[in-house]
Amino acid sequence: MKPLKTNGLVVTIQGTSLLKAIGGFLLFLFMIFSISGALTSLKPEYRISSSSVNTAATNLTGEMLYHFLGWENHAFLKAMPEDSFPPRFTNMVFKLSTNVNLDDPRSLLGRELPFFSLYDSKILVAGEGTDYTNMPVESSPPLEVLKAEQEAALQNTEGLNSNEENSQSGTPPMTTGDQKAVYVYFSHNRESFLPYLKGVNDPNAASHSQINVTKIGDKLKEELESRGIGTTVDKTDIQGTLNKKGWSYGQSYEASREVVQAAASTDRDLTYFIDIHRDSRRKEDTTKEINGKSYAKLAFVIGAEHQNYEKNLKFASELHKRLEEKYKGLSRGIIQLQGERTNGKFNQDLSENAILVEFGGVDNTFEELDRSAEALAEIFSEYYWQAEEVNSTARGESEKK
Repeated sequence: MKPLKTNGLVVTIQGTSLLKAIGGFLLFLFMIFSISGALTSLKPEYRISSSSVNTAATNLTGEMLYHFLGWENHAFLKAMPEDSFPPRFTNMVFKLSTNVNLDDPRSLLGRELPFFSLYDSKILVAGEGTDYTNMPVESSPPLEVLKAEQEAALQNTEGLNSNEENSQSGTPPMTTGDQKAVYVYFSHNRESFLPYLKGVNDPNAASHSQINVTKIGDKLKEELESRGIGTTVDKTDIQGTLNKKGWSYGQSYEASREVVQAAASTDRDLTYFIDIHRDSRRKEDTTKEINGKSYAKLAFVIGAEHQNYEKNLKFASELHKRLEEKYKGLSRGIIQLQGERTNGKFNQDLSENAILVEFGGVDNTFEELDRSAEALAEIFSEYYWQAEEVNSTARGESEKK
């Protein structure tokens, strides 16, 4: 303690108190700048907002909530399956704070390995043989292919316009008449198949303006209409639209969205929207032999970045289940996509009956693809007419009231 004289006044200064005051002030400044820096450096989706709270809440499953309630009321625990275990608090805190899921190494590796985050998808319903090593791959063709500057010569195209197996003939017992209920389109309309592209071996280069996935749409339309379901196939050249607008391949869904919205506003009868694609996987992952015949396997893709995606999931789940009953192993399952490196909606927010279907892969033939289109049309028509019967019954009861 050191006394000071100023104009007859004696001021006593205690060194330790002064040091504490200065230290406290510096600590306060450090905390303010640290907290401010942390908040401003966070990505927008992780900042404190209604959307970030919603993102965090998605990590809390219904099973977790039952366990939480069971800690207070043990009656809730009796409703849980025997193999259900309470969540570990440490794992939950670690996942929420780091966004790393210990049960899924991709959540860590995806940030460290180049392009690994492209596989950041989730299997909602696993089909036969489907796991995280053979997920559907959506690759972007080389720039010269996108611009159609180097289009491959065609081969093996004889007889493509005539189907080996004729669709069912005769008048269907039920029909939509002049109404079109199904709308088929192609966000990646030039996706093609290697067996028909001369000299092309690279899956990323399997693209063509003439022989491509739009032919699958023709077969699907034929099979659906033979079962009484009016179908529209839109062959708008989405890739051509991208080239004209100077858009990137990643904006394909923005371009096709305009087409779908225009169609839906023009024809109010359109109820189901199917976006047909082709996977970049090779034949071992995309082909299935059923009753001695080779089929191109199907995969359903659901975008989760809109509030009604569960309705799309319900629709896809019903189709998957019916395929499993009649064509065991034909469906690869249902894949959920969301995140920074994918569209996340795939236009499925426009209708609760909208799906994206991957038909086969780069090595499949139209013979295999047509069989799969027929199988999908068969189970879809059963689903459609059953739903129509339920709706008609509901309308009748409503009118009686």
